[in-house]
Amino acid sequence: MGISMDTDLAKVLGPKTSKVMADQLQLRTVRDLLRHYPRRYARRGEMTRLDDLQAGDRVTVLAQVKKVSTRKMQRRHGTLTEVTVGDGVGSMRLVFFNSRHARLEVGEWGLFAGSVGTWQGDLQFTHPDCHIITGDDDDWARALVPIYPASKDVSSWVIQKSVKMLLDDPRSLAEALDDPIPEPVRRRHGLVPLDVALRQKHRPESQEEVDEADERLKWDEALVLQATLAARRRAAALEPGIARPRGSGGLLDAVDAALPFSLTEGQREVGEELAEELAREQPMNRLLQGEVGSGKTVVALRAMAQVVDAGGQAALLAPTEVLAAQHARSLGAILGPLGRAGELDGDPAGTRVVLLTGSQKAAARREARAAVADGSAGIVVGTHALLQEGVEFADLGLVVVDEQHRFGVEQRDALRAKGTRPPHVLVMTATPIPRTVAMTVYGDLETSTLRQLPAGRGGVSSSVVPAGEKPAWVDRAWARVREEVAAGRQAYVVCARIGDEEGGSKDDEGPDDEDGAPPQEKGTSDRRPPLAVLDVAEGLRAGPLSALRVEVLHGRMAPDEKEARMRAFAAGEVDVLVATTVVEVGVDVPNATVMVVLDADRFGVSQLHQLRGRVARGKHAGLCLLVTEAPSTSPTGQRLASVAATTDGFELARLDLETRREGDVLGAAQSGRRSGVRLLSLLDDEALIAEARVEATALVERGGGLADHPELAAAVAALSLDERAEYLEKA
Repeated sequence: MGISMDTDLAKVLGPKTSKVMADQLQLRTVRDLLRHYPRRYARRGEMTRLDDLQAGDRVTVLAQVKKVSTRKMQRRHGTLTEVTVGDGVGSMRLVFFNSRHARLEVGEWGLFAGSVGTWQGDLQFTHPDCHIITGDDDDWARALVPIYPASKDVSSWVIQKSVKMLLDDPRSLAEALDDPIPEPVRRRHGLVPLDVALRQKHRPESQEEVDEADERLKWDEALVLQATLAARRRAAALEPGIARPRGSGGLLDAVDAALPFSLTEGQREVGEELAEELAREQPMNRLLQGEVGSGKTVVALRAMAQVVDAGGQAALLAPTEVLAAQHARSLGAILGPLGRAGELDGDPAGTRVVLLTGSQKAAARREARAAVADGSAGIVVGTHALLQEGVEFADLGLVVVDEQHRFGVEQRDALRAKGTRPPHVLVMTATPIPRTVAMTVYGDLETSTLRQLPAGRGGVSSSVVPAGEKPAWVDRAWARVREEVAAGRQAYVVCARIGDEEGGSKDDEGPDDEDGAPPQEKGTSDRRPPLAVLDVAEGLRAGPLSALRVEVLHGRMAPDEKEARMRAFAAGEVDVLVATTVVEVGVDVPNATVMVVLDADRFGVSQLHQLRGRVARGKHAGLCLLVTEAPSTSPTGQRLASVAATTDGFELARLDLETRREGDVLGAAQSGRRSGVRLLSLLDDEALIAEARVEATALVERGGGLADHPELAAAVAALSLDERAEYLEKA
């Protein structure tokens, strides 16, 4: 009986090995093991850079035994064997208790795996796993020795032998491989067959073979991913929706007449693009990305007004109650009486703007739901509460999702399902997206971009305040806040946590650890906790800002209290608002001109750009001060300097991608599961991804679609069903 990619490893490797592989490495099938690629390759007799190792790394090294010594321990019974191994450049110590592995002999080459520790400043392995290379061991006599991601009980050489067993299996695995890339596509792009690529990846004879295999295997990942997204686009295009054409003399014309400013050229162009798509029966599925403050909300309002004019309803989904309330206020202010139809001072030609959140009192929530269900509320603004059972729309025609990176595909689809027919969808983000991310994470959406900022904005400048190197600069930062308030302006102070948490945990709406801070730069046990809102506010009231009106805002305040605090700040009744990142998106107070971000190194690139966008939203120039104890010469200090040096969100988006783990971009970190992308690089493989998108779109849309390509269809189905598809959801 032959084997296939879906064969359980237990049938090939036996129950013991397969169980530990499944438990520790999540390798359960032949496909899982063959797609578990080497992390790197060691060259026997060449340096493997022992001097690059750091304490805490779990690694496998190829090295030669240089010295072996055994002695009795002084403070405990038994012996201690110390082995020094080297690679021609660096060296490290192996430690074994009670004469274990005393058989190691000087001159032998071996693979040594374990967690790197230190003793008196030197690197060492304690009781590492060892595999000595013998003259008969042809696996290790190869030019390139694969080193695999391993675990405590599954070493690199166990994985290598298991892979070799599969590749050499007499049941002809090569014939059972379902190659997901159609032969014409392989020929056009000069790609080797799948069985050749897997052999070259796992058992290469040269670096050229590795490179050839990598190109082919990256195409596997890119094509399957792009085919999945193309299938979503095609499925959405085939769903019959309801056309919402633009009318004249209705709410949209009234909105345009009521706007206190002229639309930018970009707003007009994107508005026309949306108007044309809304007028089609095919549901719109579009991503609107734009610089912070570029006016996306106005573009969305005009689209919502067009849908209301056509007899439908529009729902705006926001990630936080603060932002939902802000949107409801902003839309209500622009619409005026047109947003209060049915009320005493309402315009009968308008509609109702209704806010629906989970924390509303029961009576208010019932009233809002009733207005949504009977259609009197043409524009509904809310949080996740909009997704709950019991929220029914009379005729949902447009779904607007604000700050899409805070939501997942499932949540977007859950709101779409509230319509009697598939509604149009507009997804918005103020975090500029590199092209490769747009083609992957948001690849099921068409993209529009707003770069131009409205005229009359004062602009914002940024500076890094190196609190550790120049503490006097912190005093100057608070002096700048006092100066701005004296001139009639207001300020934000942003902290990473609230301050009343047990164990010093951060605010639920605090910094996004997956947003720009490289793993090696994140907090360690000896790093002080980040400064907290409650402590900072108390210190400012008693110290440098004692003459000012200082208040706090954070995610654990009661909704009514948060709303009242934001209203007071917007009305100028508060000089300085000390807050968590609850103010990160959507908060619009034109009179605020200063933002001080404490512990700025705890925040990611895109998050700092978002925060900075809360100031200089009016005619006055703004200032953002990034306070950090990180040395200016450190990677963190340089990253903050880069943020301060430019306000171009698209340039910063690429910097963000460079400093993040790519699995985080694709959502793997949020789900805690492995990403389906192993070799593909969003930074380095833009051209390949673009080519794969073209090929996948053609395959899906031509003839019978994926049905004409069963191997590719099976790979798409496996991705869709596998838990690794979580990374598509950007939850």
